[in-house]
Amino acid sequence: MFTGIVTDLGEVRSVKPRADNLHRITIYSRYPRADIAQGASIACSGVCLTVVDTGEEDGRGWFAVDAAAETLAITGVGRWRHGSRVNLERALKVGDELGGHIVSGHVDGLATVISREDLTDMARFVLRAPHALARFIAPKGSVALDGVSLTVNTVDGDDFSVLIIPHTLGVTTFGALAEGSDVNLEIDTMARYAARLMDSK
Repeated sequence: MFTGIVTDLGEVRSVKPRADNLHRITIYSRYPRADIAQGASIACSGVCLTVVDTGEEDGRGWFAVDAAAETLAITGVGRWRHGSRVNLERALKVGDELGGHIVSGHVDGLATVISREDLTDMARFVLRAPHALARFIAPKGSVALDGVSLTVNTVDGDDFSVLIIPHTLGVTTFGALAEGSDVNLEIDTMARYAARLMDSK
């Protein structure tokens, strides 16, 4: 489990296809190598991935993860290349501050940036969700976009908007997002179960 509060901005070191449509992805990170155990879960732009190796190169620490076919098909991971920037968050520990909302790291699909408006003290993004997921998104509700916990501002059909403060723009990949960019979308777990309960009635 995660909270959607990004704690590092990683950089993809390499992407190597392996057997069975599996990709081995190595990511530079500022996390101390000694603190990352093999088998640990790290949210990489919102996708929960398992650490399979760690190392250091030229004074920079890195960890490696494997992304399987399902992950490559429904998230943006398949588009990562050398140099791609990645929002990182380590798994929540009992007793940690829950600064965002409960995030599972199980991405539901991709949302597309329809517009970006840079205001005086924030940026306003309008995004389009896949139609099947739009019903789970509500004004003042929560979503995770590329692993960042955000509050939904407005909703209009399949489109919704979020407001991003300068701090978040500076420490996440949101600073580089532009019209046409795709982001990993995870809908709120509570919304998912609420909708399921309504459907069962």
